[in-house]
Amino acid sequence: MTDLPSRSAALLESGGPFAEALQSFAPRDAQIKMAGAVEAALAQGSALVVEAGTGIGKTLAYLVPALLSGERVIISTGTKTLQDQLFFRDIPLVQKALGLSVKCALLKGRGNYLCLHRMQIARTEGRLPTREAVAELEAVFDWSAQTVDGDLSIAGVITEDSGLLPLVTSTADNCMGGECPRFEECYVGRARNEAQEADVVVVNHHLLFADMAIKQSGFGEVLPGASAFIIDEAHQAPETATRFFSVSLSSRQVTELCRDFLAESSGVSGAMGILREPVSDCLQTVKEIQLVFSQRMPERGPWADLVRDEQARSALQALDQAINGLEAGVARLAGSARGMDGCIDRLKDIQGRLDRFDAEKTGDEVRWFEIRGRGFALNITPLEVSGVFNDFRKSVEAAWIFTSATLSVRGDFSHFTGSMGLDDALTLQLESPFDYENNALLWIPDDLPEPRDAGFVPALLRQVVPLLEASRGRAFLLFTSHRALRRAAEILAEKVNFPLFVQGQQPRSLLLEKFRESGQGVLLGSSSFWEGVDVIGDALSLVVIDKLPFAAPDDPVMEARSESLRRAGGNPFMQLYLPQAVISLKQGAGRLIRDVNDRGALVVCDPRIKTKSYGRVFLESLPPMKVAADRAELERFFDDQTAGC
Repeated sequence: MTDLPSRSAALLESGGPFAEALQSFAPRDAQIKMAGAVEAALAQGSALVVEAGTGIGKTLAYLVPALLSGERVIISTGTKTLQDQLFFRDIPLVQKALGLSVKCALLKGRGNYLCLHRMQIARTEGRLPTREAVAELEAVFDWSAQTVDGDLSIAGVITEDSGLLPLVTSTADNCMGGECPRFEECYVGRARNEAQEADVVVVNHHLLFADMAIKQSGFGEVLPGASAFIIDEAHQAPETATRFFSVSLSSRQVTELCRDFLAESSGVSGAMGILREPVSDCLQTVKEIQLVFSQRMPERGPWADLVRDEQARSALQALDQAINGLEAGVARLAGSARGMDGCIDRLKDIQGRLDRFDAEKTGDEVRWFEIRGRGFALNITPLEVSGVFNDFRKSVEAAWIFTSATLSVRGDFSHFTGSMGLDDALTLQLESPFDYENNALLWIPDDLPEPRDAGFVPALLRQVVPLLEASRGRAFLLFTSHRALRRAAEILAEKVNFPLFVQGQQPRSLLLEKFRESGQGVLLGSSSFWEGVDVIGDALSLVVIDKLPFAAPDDPVMEARSESLRRAGGNPFMQLYLPQAVISLKQGAGRLIRDVNDRGALVVCDPRIKTKSYGRVFLESLPPMKVAADRAELERFFDDQTAGC
């Protein structure tokens, strides 16, 4: 991988087309090296894993060879925001700079697109979750007359957490497909048709792995076949793949089906009289299960614990009976309407999923439950996806490129490659070009209690509040639990005068926007703020991490995987828990320096990083920052930073 194909080198070096197309462009050795490695992998149809440190410009490094290849390429990103950035900004820029004309398509999951049929049902039925949803529905209706692509995720007419969203979009469960009366106008169908005809398709991991799980022998109806797959933000891939190779049944699926049965009944003579009672019984049973689970069960746990509890087991049996009763009621309505038939098919699918939990285990899997707010979900998850993914990859003759800023642990890629079955992949680690040694400082406070100590959060904030004063706010406080976040928010509200932005109080995108605008805000976030968040410049100069982000000890999937490793003679902590935590910490720390001119401090408040032998693994996996001796050194660092401001 050291011999760079001259085609990519010339384009990304000084004097190339990007020097003219991008005002701030400068040739970067690491970017050029990555582009060469990607070009070679595309030409050979091989697998490549690249850890590209922040600031390398990995997007250009894979887009240039991908667009020049002349092959059909699917690019998958971690978030919809990155999808939009690629499609609307990065790809057009590369095409313009290189003088290329490549047909590109943007494809998201169906939940992002307006469903005209369901919108009409929502307007007709009028059963909306909140008063605000009434105004939102009319705004969506007005927008529907103007939109070309039906993409609600970028429309700005409805928030991502709105209760209206499920009523005006479809899911794989409730979509009627070709039977829908608005099928010819369907935005999902239109986007899929464009993807089938495109040379480059930009998707996200959820869509990629959902489609792969549907048809493991090759992409079917959703994604076209391709000669190359580029997986950006690849550190998310193992977890996303696991989710979509799982079987799940949630209270939301059942309640939405009941609601849709009632909605479809309005157009079928006599249907309401047939369905009213069994639907009511089913909804009541779901409520009773939710009550039993919330009173008697933890937030998550193994299936065996659930069925061992007599009341929980009885509640599940009642759900099975209610669903069977619903099936008996709808049997007479088969063939009465296309929408009704779609609901009946979904009911059969739910019955099949329930039956899976009664059946004997097949293969290496873990059965577990989780409580989500007021709802619940039952899950059957594979212990590992490496075999399934590797089989799929081999069945598709294509190159596979995986890249992220966080894929290795002290330069070792084995955790990632093992989890995805990529034992044959070439690996490449490229360090960030940013000057961490001069622009960043790391501090690990002394005399803090262990994170499990009840006084940990107050003690942490006693160390951090003076730093917030020194940094004039401009800080992210990242927590590994919502409980610690809420406790910290309560304390800080009385301790600092800086604007506080607390996760959960407003949508994530709005919190970030207001944080940037404030110029001296303090944002408190949990897992969703540890990655995929860019705050460039002076608005962010301090990142505080409460503790090392080890997986929760009660995670039933991790427990099952740990037991499997033990039986095979492995070490679950070293092979599973530690690598995952290191990669998560690298993601959180990566929020600090996002540009060559950024300057700031990282504070890790977990004493185990100094007191435990494994702490060296974390420290040696972070960028090369100087370590401050005490808080006073950090305060001087911020004094120097703000001098003259």
